[in-house]
Amino acid sequence: MPVVRRHLGQEPLPAHIWEAAISSRHIPEEGRTAAQREALATAERLAAELQRATSAVLAMPLYNFGVSQHAKTWIDLAIAGTPQGIRLLEGTPTVLVTTRGGAYGPGTPRAGWDHNIDYLRRILVDIWGADLTVVEREFTLVGVNPALDEFTEMAAIMHKTAEEAAGEAGRALATRYAA
Repeated sequence: MPVVRRHLGQEPLPAHIWEAAISSRHIPEEGRTAAQREALATAERLAAELQRATSAVLAMPLYNFGVSQHAKTWIDLAIAGTPQGIRLLEGTPTVLVTTRGGAYGPGTPRAGWDHNIDYLRRILVDIWGADLTVVEREFTLVGVNPALDEFTEMAAIMHKTAEEAAGEAGRALATRYAA
């Protein structure tokens, strides 16, 4: 079973090709420019990778209160490369691992500022049909940012909880393929 790895931060997809991929869908093949053909081929390749997946593990941190531009470009291109009516991850076990430097949960000063999780749920579950497990970890900047030092104990508990959840998700994926 091949494993596809994408490190979107180290090897970002060019954001400008999204427009070319989208616009080329409405142009007959013979009328497309080389850039449009290449953009659409990239989008279709990304969509096909997802559609062929037997499982998916995505690590996407909260980045300026939402998804990173690199993740957004990847999502937009995969959507652009998807044939009408296809749910790319239909029923596919998918683990989303997300981290946040601070705390954004209920009762915190920044509750509601995390625009990452709800967006990713809409894409992964509602649009792509994934069987989603979310592993979340907050306060990853405790120990890095002195202003958060008072939360060291809480951060340690969150770390342990997230590690346990990640372990459970990993075991569930492994068990699925052990047979």
